[in-house]
Amino acid sequence: MSKDNNEDLKNISPQNVIRLIDGFIEQMRQTRKTLALSLSLSISSIVVAPVAIGLSIFMLQHPSFFAILERENEFGLVLIVFLIGVIILSSVCLVVGIKQYRSINSWNKKYSVYSKKKEELDRNIATEYDLDQD
Repeated sequence: MSKDNNEDLKNISPQNVIRLIDGFIEQMRQTRKTLALSLSLSISSIVVAPVAIGLSIFMLQHPSFFAILERENEFGLVLIVFLIGVIILSSVCLVVGIKQYRSINSWNKKYSVYSKKKEELDRNIATEYDLDQD
């Protein structure tokens, strides 16, 4: 079995390895773009959710709101359910947005460290083997 592995390793050309690495890097770029979109969505949920919660609480505590409740029974009930639903959904969006932001921020830091180490390693290899840097 190890003989087959050695033959497989001998049959791998440098071009195939370079294609694999290029494919991996392209996947990392695509993932980074997706994470950037996710980051913008998490930031918007962190901004929009507190505004929705604040407006809902303001409406629930406003004196005119109780006057509407007394005049319009069915509409008032629907409005209370709607506002409570907005508060609950906005709270969930806020929590998910914060968790997602932390996760993406952590990933970005790790990717930045990876990029710096990769560039340093590339420079070291280039200087060690007298390769031209483009």
